[in-house]
Amino acid sequence: MRKIQRFLFAGLLCPGLVFGLPGCSALPTGEGSGAPAGETAAAPSPAGGERIIGHGEEVNLADHLVKGKTVIFDFFSEYCPPCRRISPLLSQLDEKRADIVVVKVDINRKGITGIDWGSPVAKQYGLQGIPHFKIYSPDGKLAQEGDDAYNRVVELLQGEGLR
Repeated sequence: MRKIQRFLFAGLLCPGLVFGLPGCSALPTGEGSGAPAGETAAAPSPAGGERIIGHGEEVNLADHLVKGKTVIFDFFSEYCPPCRRISPLLSQLDEKRADIVVVKVDINRKGITGIDWGSPVAKQYGLQGIPHFKIYSPDGKLAQEGDDAYNRVVELLQGEGLR
């Protein structure tokens, strides 16, 4: 059942995944990666809001954990259509759930057009497809990543009525 849910949700995020069209898997930089969504948001104020880190550089995820909260790291590129589709849903999840923090990890270096698979952060975490999630438990331990994390994010979004 989960595979079917994931397949259907993936189709909402990236129809190309369902119909065999190019999506956001490891495509060469600039090929089939879509148009940019616009400027990347600045870092948020301490009062809350979306957190964006990385900008292509290596990051230590432990530096961005929030004690007592589940932290979802969303590796993304503004040139990835599925990333752009799920981004507002993740922002809403972050706003709705006080126990969850979403930290977006921008894999693109400044000046790179297309998904930047050669960036230091993409290499650091061996990214081969995005969006890619890592979920840390409130005690700061890695709880899920890859497919398991993706499925958990889908469950959380659906549980909050976000689609």
